[in-house]
Order: sequence, then structure tokens, then C-alpha cells
Amino acid sequence: MEKDPHFREKLHNTDMEDIKQGKLAKELDFVSHHVRTKLDELKRQEVNRLRTLIKVKQDMNGEKVDHKALLKQFEHLNHMNPYTFEVEDLDRLIKSATNDLENFDKERHEDFKRYEMTKEHERKEHLKTLDEEARQKEEEHYEEMKKKHADHPKINHPGSQDQLKEVWEEADGLDPNEFDPKTFFNLHDTNGDGYFDEQELEALFTKELEKVYDPTHEEDDMMEMEEERLRMREHVMNEVDTNRDRLVSRDEFITATNRKEFLEPDGWEVMLFIFLLLGHQSEHSERKFLTAQEK
Repeated sequence: MEKDPHFREKLHNTDMEDIKQGKLAKELDFVSHHVRTKLDELKRQEVNRLRTLIKVKQDMNGEKVDHKALLKQFEHLNHMNPYTFEVEDLDRLIKSATNDLENFDKERHEDFKRYEMTKEHERKEHLKTLDEEARQKEEEHYEEMKKKHADHPKINHPGSQDQLKEVWEEADGLDPNEFDPKTFFNLHDTNGDGYFDEQELEALFTKELEKVYDPTHEEDDMMEMEEERLRMREHVMNEVDTNRDRLVSRDEFITATNRKEFLEPDGWEVMLFIFLLLGHQSEHSERKFLTAQEK
């Protein structure tokens, strides 16, 4: 739909709350005939896909079909009219996508927590298979890895002047004394649409993450590195994305660079995930987790 000039302009100029309330969906009536025809085709394909999925579920031997759960997969469109894409379909899609985006970070946190807990559980189970001497050596090695991972250069606060200047100097090859926020934005707005999306923001943190994580080092977990990248992005979005559309506009970025927090940021500590997370786990929580793993 963004290929339609009218809709693209409305999308970029509409407040997120208005989008959630369905006001943007009404603009569907003004998009070009070519775009509407393509949307009709895509809706028919999606309805056929979902119907096929339900039929396969029904045909599977010995499986009880949860019809309510299956029909929920149609909630993002009006399947009672399977032939044309209408305003109601766009409204449903927007609300479904908005809900998914709002829950994305929360679900990611939970997924990563499960990953870390599983990793620690497997480590402890491995220790049980060792004799006393080998277990002692393994624990000493583990403590050594923790210390090595914690020993890294200072991490600049994500989105601060110091952090962006480092990108400007080391990645862009420019003089840090000539740092200019507008030029920086244009350089890193890689698709030239006037916004930093989540991927463009996350790319800005690579230099900081390389100070802590090295794929050739045993103590550095690349899964943790990517979680830290997303944590940095989430932090900057919360600070800079004032209209909560999950995009940082040029104006939002320039406004942020004039704040005291940009010029004089607080410190930033990369989370030592597994040690912070598991260090606060109660015995009850651990038993609950182990029971879930067994199931």
C-alpha cells in the first residue's frame, strides 16, 4: 500500500493513536485501482491459505481440532467476504499488526529469559556428571569466563552524542569535531525515507557491541549480543520516538540531540544476562522451570 503516493503520505502524517482507532483505514477508498486490485488478489490468497490450513488440521488422524483457535487466525481479515479487500480488512490488519508490535519486545524478553535459564540448567546438569575434581575445575573455568566477559572498554550510552560520534568517526571515517546531527541522520537513513526504522537504529550499535562481544571468544555468547542490541534499540525508541510509531523521524532525532541527556548521558552497563538473571532466581522459580522443562 505504501507504493500508493496518497496512502504513503497519509501514513507518514497520521498520529499513531488515529491509526489505532481506524482513521487511516478509511484512506483505502482513495488508493489507486491497481493497488486495490493487488490487495483483492492477496486477500484471496490469504483466505485460501487459512482454509487449507484448517482442512489439514481437521484431516490429521487422532487430533482434536480446536475450531475457535483456528478461526482466530482469520481475525486479521473479514473471511465472510473472501473476494475483495475492504476498509474493514485494513482496519483489522492495522489493529492486529499494532498489537503484535506492542507485544514484540515483551515476548522477546520472555524468550531470551527461557534461553538463559535453559543454558544454565544444562550447565548444572553437566556438572552433576563430573567427579569432584573435574567439577571444581569446571566451576573455576566458569568464574574465569565471567570475569573475562565483564572486562571490556567503556560502553557509550546508546543514542548519546558520544556514541553517535564514535560511529561518525570509526564507521563513517569523519572528523569527530565536525559532527553534525542532520548529516549523521542522512548518512544512516539507508533507504532515504526520512525515518530511522528499527533495523537502521540497531545497526548504529555495532561498534559498542564489538567492545564486549567477540565471536572467537569462548566467554561471549552471540545470542546475548543480539539481545543487547535489541535492548539498546528499545531504549532509544522509548527516549526518542515521541509519537510511538516505532520510527524515529528526522525531526524527532534532531530534537533529541538538543537535550541534556544527549550531551551529558548517564552511564550504560551491558547486562551480564545470565549472571544477573539467574542470580535473582529463587529455589521455587528454579524448581518451577525444571518441572516445565521435563514436561
